[in-house]
Amino acid sequence: MIRSASRLAATSVALFILASPVFAQQGQPSATHLAAARDVAVSSGLTGAFDAMTDPLLKQLQQMNVTRPEIRQDLDQVVALIRPEVEQKKQEMIDATAKILAARMNEAELKEVTTFYKSAVGQKWVQIQPGVLDAIVRDMSIWTQRTSEFIMSRAREEMGKRGHALN
Repeated sequence: MIRSASRLAATSVALFILASPVFAQQGQPSATHLAAARDVAVSSGLTGAFDAMTDPLLKQLQQMNVTRPEIRQDLDQVVALIRPEVEQKKQEMIDATAKILAARMNEAELKEVTTFYKSAVGQKWVQIQPGVLDAIVRDMSIWTQRTSEFIMSRAREEMGKRGHALN
């Protein structure tokens, strides 16, 4: 599950950033520009990818009480204690994402993107996107294998016509 969540998070971030138009920004973005970028990160569901990585790690830590029941209470207290620290780490990643977005889109564009994500269709996109990305990753794996086999088959065929055998 963690591997799937990590793959989904990485794929989500990569696809979102690659799909964004690239606009070079001069100097450091303003506070309002960063706020608009942060709003895109949150409203687009990108930050859900960070939850998909941290929540399973905390749950995995709590599962230690299955093998060591005598530490259940202390472990629950420790998880409750570090949860705000983990949230702070997540906020650092959201801020980093906002800087990346602000470097690629101007403030007006970011506000337009946020408007889309806050619309009904934008919210639907955010809801279905993880499943879409999982399906794309699955299909891409199959496609990659088939394309690799096709390329080698065709190369062997064409090289055979030229008197060369490829292994």
